[in-house]
Amino acid sequence: MADALLKIDGLTKRFGGVIASDNIVLDVNRGELHAIIGPNGAGKTTLISQLTGELAPNLGSIHFDGADITALPVYRRSALGLARSFQITSLFLDFTALDNVALAVQAHAGHSFRFWRDTRTEEQLRAPARAGLDRVGLSNRADVVVANLSHGEHRQLEIAMALATKPRMLLLDEPMAGMGPEESARMVETLRELKRDLTILLIEHDMEAVFALADRISVLVYGRVIATGAPAAIRANPEVRTAYLGEQEAAGG
Repeated sequence: MADALLKIDGLTKRFGGVIASDNIVLDVNRGELHAIIGPNGAGKTTLISQLTGELAPNLGSIHFDGADITALPVYRRSALGLARSFQITSLFLDFTALDNVALAVQAHAGHSFRFWRDTRTEEQLRAPARAGLDRVGLSNRADVVVANLSHGEHRQLEIAMALATKPRMLLLDEPMAGMGPEESARMVETLRELKRDLTILLIEHDMEAVFALADRISVLVYGRVIATGAPAAIRANPEVRTAYLGEQEAAGG
């Protein structure tokens, strides 16, 4: 597909006798929010870990913007514009939200971490950090120590830190996990704004959020993509309903 930013072809990952990724073929188009759904154990996180370079596939290839990145290490993929939100770095709980994002800006720029005080005085680090917080709705929480932020605010902060790497594509692994209804609603609005400028691959169990946000959805079951399409087509697909959506609706979500 000519407008695909990410192309996955025949991706296969085995752990002993378990096939976690089973010949996955998938395109993510530029500018779209593409959601991957599926039951627990379907291989969703294993897939993202291969995309970021944390896991090496046994077979298949990954192309990003036309370049073969299958064998590239994590930092090279990050430099090309692939960012995975919650694993960009750990949150420093004793630092403020602004300090955390400034450190992510510093790390991406290749500065030394020997002088953390610099992040509190250097405007070239603070300005983009403030911009990142503003994009995720945390500008009014910039000076709050991270330990005093809510769980939902931690997830928003992790995305702000990912944005500090100036990504072209965000890989989000269940950003709404553990959130209450209000926090989930805020995250949906944050992602709706981010998809205006970024390509996003979203793994999420919250079906209401997925169907509200996604341009296309792929369904992963036992490491295999059983369907890809627009939300309405996925909702109406009998195989998908049998394998996954039926149990979600029976469980009330």
